Amino acid sequence: MAEKSKGKIIFDLSLLKRVFQYAKPYKRKFILSVIMAILLAIVSPIRPWLIQITINDYIHKGVTGDAAVKLSMEQVIIWITIIQIGLLILETAFRFYFSYLTAWLGQTVVKDLRVNVYRKILGLNLSQFDTTPIGTLTTRTINDIEAINDIFSDGLIPIIADLLSIIAVLIFMFWVDWRLTLISLASFPILLVATYLFKESVNKSFIRVRNAVANLNAFVQEHITGMAIVQAFAAEDKEFNKFKTINKEHRNANINAIFAYSVFFPVVEIVLAVGTGLMVWWAATHALGIYKVDEVAGRLLIGKMFSFFLCLNLLFRPLRVIADKFNVLQMGMVASERVFKVLDNEDVITTEGSFAPDMVKGKIAFENVSFAYVDDRYVLKNISFEVKPGDTVAIVGHTGSGKTSIISLLNRLYHIKQGAIKIDDVKIEDFKLEALRRQIGVVLQDVFLFSGSVLDNITLRNPAITREQVVAAAKMIDMHDFIMQLPGGYDYNVMERGGSLSLGQRQLLSFIRALLYNPSILILDEATSSVDTESERLIQKAIDKLIAGRTSIVIAHRLSTIRKASKIIVLDKGEVKEMGTHEQLIAQQGFYYKLHQMQFDKHIPA
Repeated sequence: MAEKSKGKIIFDLSLLKRVFQYAKPYKRKFILSVIMAILLAIVSPIRPWLIQITINDYIHKGVTGDAAVKLSMEQVIIWITIIQIGLLILETAFRFYFSYLTAWLGQTVVKDLRVNVYRKILGLNLSQFDTTPIGTLTTRTINDIEAINDIFSDGLIPIIADLLSIIAVLIFMFWVDWRLTLISLASFPILLVATYLFKESVNKSFIRVRNAVANLNAFVQEHITGMAIVQAFAAEDKEFNKFKTINKEHRNANINAIFAYSVFFPVVEIVLAVGTGLMVWWAATHALGIYKVDEVAGRLLIGKMFSFFLCLNLLFRPLRVIADKFNVLQMGMVASERVFKVLDNEDVITTEGSFAPDMVKGKIAFENVSFAYVDDRYVLKNISFEVKPGDTVAIVGHTGSGKTSIISLLNRLYHIKQGAIKIDDVKIEDFKLEALRRQIGVVLQDVFLFSGSVLDNITLRNPAITREQVVAAAKMIDMHDFIMQLPGGYDYNVMERGGSLSLGQRQLLSFIRALLYNPSILILDEATSSVDTESERLIQKAIDKLIAGRTSIVIAHRLSTIRKASKIIVLDKGEVKEMGTHEQLIAQQGFYYKLHQMQFDKHIPA
């Protein structure tokens, strides 16, 4: 991989090769772009050569010859001028097509890479999202991948084209007059030093800019999502000051890069002017002596000077931008290194199972299951219980006791550390992942709704679910009338995260969603913990209809909602403390009894 040491990028061909692997499906376009680069290099010195011939062989003869010679020379010059214009148009066409090809290639590779990265992110274990800021993954998927486009459109291929053009022009200059070439390029070492210093300066600035962009994305994403908390605790000024600090770092990084550009480009112009001046000085000081010895050689010097003046411009034009392009290439490689880290992440949800039944009976068994989010800090310790098909099991316990971890493991959102989880006596790892999750319906405490219509959020844009089925399901849990009161009814836009609906309304929409998918196993994660009494009544009624005939696991905060459960499992610090019916646990006067007393006798929330 490309390594970074003290802000410097060490060039890595293996990383570059991996990027170009994504161009393999489009190798014809890639080869064509290389051919265009070679053609541009070949065309570059032709115009200076034609100018030299025009001046030496035709203009001078036209000036010194008789009328017939002048007329003939004028016609030849007109034709050469037409050829020059044709070459200029041809070169412009080549350059346009070359730019289009490299940009097309870059954007196409970016499209494919972005699809692969997003597919990878969809398959990552939830532990990755627990430890990686959302803004950072957003940067990897958008900004960093877009920077890889520069490897093609402004990086390696354009650098190759510029180098070929420089080599072609230098060969022509040395072929015409090696002494005049060396004089013209006497100031070239100054440009090499300036180019190196510019590259190093911009390189460090680009790394700072990339890091600052990632920090900005992460900060803004997090704080816009949590804006309600920021405002509720009057932390606007404090968070705003943090944002200003991050934004200032972004500005400073960009200004450093701008300063380097502001210094470098004038230096290039000065070096070009010095080279031109040296050429004129040498020609002027030697012209008289040359004329005395050889009048023809002296006359030819004039044509050489004109062609060399054009050559110097052709030479310095790519040199002005080649250092910048090299930095762009390096930053594209830095971005590709970050992107490939996402693609190489092995912490993915395994889908190796092949068992894919159309329906399951719903028997669930946890056998000595232990689990830790980080290393050996276990949040579940030797959990064992069984749920019979069609039964309703409630799981209760204080916050952090491991309730939500149990349903996350059942859904294979995380890997089990120890033990086994079985459905119908088959380990969940043996299920095809899609088939497993199709059997399990989950209604979470914090219902996430996407920006879009009520209908889209219920069906999750599944074309197999019709509007009529949605309406029928809504009527079953008494939500149809409420939905029809919304502007547009089922086409009402719930806004991002369902912000235009109350918690209870969002919860009931998730119930409709679960009802439509008709799972064999239903999981309810504290579905009534954050709603008012009226909404709780509606939700409880919906729950009764949902769990009828299904195996259900209910994670409960309010103990009043689980009295009818077939079995209640009491967790504390990741361990099963008690297990039994409501009446049995009350009679034991143990852990569950104390929770019950806290809620109903002392009115202290558990």
